[in-house]
Amino acid sequence: MEPVDLLVLATLIFVAAALYSSVGHGGASGYLAAMGLLGVAPAVMKPTALILNLLVASLAALQFGRAKAFSWSTFWPFAAGSIPMAYLGGLLDVPPSAYKVLVGLVLLYAAYRLWRRPTMAEKVVRKPPLLLALLAGAGIGFLSGLIGVGGGIFLSPLLLFAGWADPKTTAGVSAAFILVNSAAGLLGHTSGVMAIPPEGVWFVLAAVAGGALGSRWGSRRFGHARMRRLLAVVLVIAGGKMLVA
Repeated sequence: MEPVDLLVLATLIFVAAALYSSVGHGGASGYLAAMGLLGVAPAVMKPTALILNLLVASLAALQFGRAKAFSWSTFWPFAAGSIPMAYLGGLLDVPPSAYKVLVGLVLLYAAYRLWRRPTMAEKVVRKPPLLLALLAGAGIGFLSGLIGVGGGIFLSPLLLFAGWADPKTTAGVSAAFILVNSAAGLLGHTSGVMAIPPEGVWFVLAAVAGGALGSRWGSRRFGHARMRRLLAVVLVIAGGKMLVA
């Protein structure tokens, strides 16, 4: 990769990590979009995105956990359903083109609802039904492992729209969910890690720096209204990426 392309890609990764981590996300869809824009080989994109996602989600989970924005009772059913399915999805190499278009449209609609109705997430928080949480986690996990993301872009709007978490707890739960999902997906795609080029270390440094900055600001400085608006922006980016991929 040419030095200019390397600098541009590292900068895009930094920006994506800062933006996504501010709402508890790892940023995989942003990394995939950036790498696709710069012409990175498909065989490199998936494992690279999962590794960066793992690092940034770790930082986000730590920061939101310190800010007491996490609920174990909300997290574990989704994680229990997602982990084995994320591993299974990581084993497969099938481009789910039609489904990605549908998911992209859903994410854009979710972003619209969050932006236009800022009070919708202020409803009384209730515990998610166990079976529904397990099934939703399984579906999100499989899709996440298949395309190389952590699943936060799907879990966050679900938690908010269903009234299962407030915005900050949603961010904390999503960060932990992305962490375990990325690890499971990467475990299922270990062969792809060998394809990552040496300059990948610069991507790691950029992602860690952006993730540290974004997660700190998101966990300590942003109120619920701003968190919803930020999440809406993230969903637009992720949804747009799904549609044009």
